[in-house]
Amino acid sequence: MPNPLDAAAVRAWCGLALEALGRERERIDAINVYPVADGDTGTNLYLTLESAARAVEAAFDGHASAGTAPGLADAIGAMAHGALIGARGNSGTIVAQLLRGMTEVLAADAAPTDAGRAAEALRRALRRAAASTYEAVAHPVEGTVLTVATAAADAAERAAGTGGAAEVARAAHEGARSALRATPGQLAVLGRAGVVDAGGCGLVALLGALADALSGETSVTPVAVRADAPLPEAAGCEAATRAAADGCHNPDGPAFEVIYLLEAGDDAVARLRTRLDGLGDSLVVVGGDGLWNVHVHVDDAGAAVEAGIEAGRPYRIRITHFGGAGRVKEPAMAARAVVAVVPGAGLAGLCSEVGATPVAVRPGEPPASGELVQAIRQAHAREVMLLPNDPELRHTAAAAAEQARTEGVRVALIPTRSAVQGIAALAVHEPGRSFDEDVVAMTSAAGATRYAELAVAERQSWTMAGVCQAGDVLGLIDGDVAVIGSDLTVTATTVLDRMLSAGGEMVTLVLGAQAPPSLAERLERHVHERHLAVDTVVYDGGQHGAPLLIGVE
Repeated sequence: MPNPLDAAAVRAWCGLALEALGRERERIDAINVYPVADGDTGTNLYLTLESAARAVEAAFDGHASAGTAPGLADAIGAMAHGALIGARGNSGTIVAQLLRGMTEVLAADAAPTDAGRAAEALRRALRRAAASTYEAVAHPVEGTVLTVATAAADAAERAAGTGGAAEVARAAHEGARSALRATPGQLAVLGRAGVVDAGGCGLVALLGALADALSGETSVTPVAVRADAPLPEAAGCEAATRAAADGCHNPDGPAFEVIYLLEAGDDAVARLRTRLDGLGDSLVVVGGDGLWNVHVHVDDAGAAVEAGIEAGRPYRIRITHFGGAGRVKEPAMAARAVVAVVPGAGLAGLCSEVGATPVAVRPGEPPASGELVQAIRQAHAREVMLLPNDPELRHTAAAAAEQARTEGVRVALIPTRSAVQGIAALAVHEPGRSFDEDVVAMTSAAGATRYAELAVAERQSWTMAGVCQAGDVLGLIDGDVAVIGSDLTVTATTVLDRMLSAGGEMVTLVLGAQAPPSLAERLERHVHERHLAVDTVVYDGGQHGAPLLIGVE
């Protein structure tokens, strides 16, 4: 059943878009040949949407604390603002402007309650979004995300009057897909590489998420990265990247990408555009109402920043060298480090004791990729193992790893899905062996560790183990509810028995902040009495939400 065009739809759109860009990120990075073949468009789009999604969640939280609900204008405005302040790269900056263009229309028509009015509002929003991108780019080029956005608006316009907002969004998505397939014939650099426009790929994924959010029907069809067929295999992506590097990189082009947020008035920004246009290329300036995001490729990065200082107050300045060196590194760097996401103070202390850099998770607030990148920088090492310790962080951690690689750090993402798998990986970490051997050992140790957690149900719901009621104790094994009980200790012993029935030599228990003092002792005694030759180790994790984490190796 179609969903209304409201704040909830915007929230769902953000979540679906982030998931879609997480799936497509590596494939989009691999075909990134324009305007610079630097292989980061997918990552930049993911980081931009991540910032947008977090802003929307903050808007919902703010209204909830005040006992109100956000309206469409609040939600779409938060999404656009979050994208603006978190925009990365050329494509991320353009997408931020697209969202701002949509906001200009949807915020003015904040309650399109009937289907026809909602469809018309979305049609006008998509048209304004496409037009605004041409206003933001100093020298628009066809065969890029701009062309794809215009085709989406054209298709949405043709669909107006034939249904509701969901039908308009689906038409826009299909129009964008068709336009994307044609981009290699419009832009020579794409044709030589045999790929479609990377930024256009991201927009197709974004519009697909919008159509899914409004229709209530989720699709996971991968975006085609070639004009004739998808490239789902990594080998194909690598071939596209090589083609980009061999045939599309311009060694005589600007050396630096400069991005910053700028507080300035309209007149000052108009002068800034003119000055930056004379300094380099790929100039995109988006925003308004005193806050702007400035993106430009130049040889003289200092001059680009100085121009911003003359125009207003630049901040969050990022300068990237296209030669691959990334940021200037300080001379003294460790050979290798481990960065681990942990859910509690006790686990953070444990990580610190063994020399790892912990990223503490606040209750209900998973870390953004920017926090993980900052932790990698603070580890100050040439090689880093990143342990996300949560399946929900796989895309966030992958984007952070890719961003850190652009700064010259070799990062391996260890696929840990729980803190107990992270503990197992840390136990075999050996800085003295080669990086690759260490990655294999840590990955193997994590994969050999089954994980479980106990949680308390907040509401009645259906689970893999049946219907649970609010207050029930849930035992989740490898992410799925396997046991429903009423007593924490009894449920924990049941979970342990099920896990150990398949064998095991070591049980790891990580106690949460709300765990009763006697829990560890009772579980250790149970394992000793019922499962011979199985050792037990207990840690005070201090995590909130899950009173107990269990690992079996």
